[in-house]
Amino acid sequence: MTETALALIELGAILFALGTFGRLAGRFGMSPIPLYLIGGLAFGKGGFIELSAANEFGHVAGEIGVVLLLLLLGLEYTAPELMTGLRRSWAAGLVDIVANATPGVIVALILGWGAVGAVTMGGVTYISSSGIVAKVLNDLGRLGNRETPVILSILVFEDLAMAVYLPILTTILAGLSFASGAKSLAVALTAITVVLVVALRYGRYVSAIVDSSDNEVFLLKLLGAALLVAGVASALNVSAAVGAFLLGIAISGSTAHEAAKLLEPLRDLFAAIFFVAFGLTTDPRAIPPVLGWAVALAVVTTLTKIATGWWAASRQGIRPMGRARAGAALVARGEFSIVIAGLAVTMGGVDSQLAALASAYVLLMAIVGPIAARVVEPVVGMVQRRLKPAVVTS
Repeated sequence: MTETALALIELGAILFALGTFGRLAGRFGMSPIPLYLIGGLAFGKGGFIELSAANEFGHVAGEIGVVLLLLLLGLEYTAPELMTGLRRSWAAGLVDIVANATPGVIVALILGWGAVGAVTMGGVTYISSSGIVAKVLNDLGRLGNRETPVILSILVFEDLAMAVYLPILTTILAGLSFASGAKSLAVALTAITVVLVVALRYGRYVSAIVDSSDNEVFLLKLLGAALLVAGVASALNVSAAVGAFLLGIAISGSTAHEAAKLLEPLRDLFAAIFFVAFGLTTDPRAIPPVLGWAVALAVVTTLTKIATGWWAASRQGIRPMGRARAGAALVARGEFSIVIAGLAVTMGGVDSQLAALASAYVLLMAIVGPIAARVVEPVVGMVQRRLKPAVVTS
């Protein structure tokens, strides 16, 4: 059998399996991310059957998946919305960073992974999954709830924080000297600032450049622009993901809406391959030694996310049930955590067990997050009913 034939067979099997996993996840009302990761772990290095022929395609497709994930995320926001969200949520955003990045930093230092590992794991445990959170809010009919703007403003802050964090992480992973690192970071921050200014003042021109009434031409221009910007950003150590995110912000109005509709199926396909590709490169035999740490991080960061949402909602005068819903909605981790871990593993400079810990942690949190959002109302309601007689008696 030729190498090309083998690669096509493996790729076909992977895509068919992804479809099956997605359907299974939808039937149980959960995110398919854990199943994609498990599939990658099962058929990658150290798995039941190693599918090596499709690895090269998986790596490139995974990179495209990251670009499309961030491009679509950027398309959801306009620059004015980002600025408004930043002004509203900066205090809650800072609390969120401290409360949720600290556990990852501490565990990395305890495991002896040094400053680079600490910065990486801090990002993995900090960032919520915008995709899972949005899906859960929509599925549960909570988009119109009073606490939802609080949740969304925190997510906006996290996404902007990633635009600053990823260039810093890339600089650290590249092992640059202090002077080179400072220069690289200055270039990244300047690029971010310029794009935001362009998006605020000249977004309609950017939209006009990529827009087209022909879907084929529109798709080619969108995808070409996204890959071009991502590649240039990566060359400047800004991170390809951030470049795609900023391009998405710069596209506005009806063009952004049509672009999102056109790109969503592609995003879902390549994002699924991205999660599988990460799993393929992670040895499942490395997970048992760090599973205890993953469980500990899952417990601690579930509580810290709930506390963050509760505190942020309380500042807006929202009642306890809404505060609890806000906290539970933020629990899920997913695509960004894997993007961070994948970047660290690809560039090197981190312990090989970090990928295993990140995989186990995201597997747990992508499952726990939607469950927490669903059970929070009955749990809080039961607690309130039990506390009410005690309050009346006293």
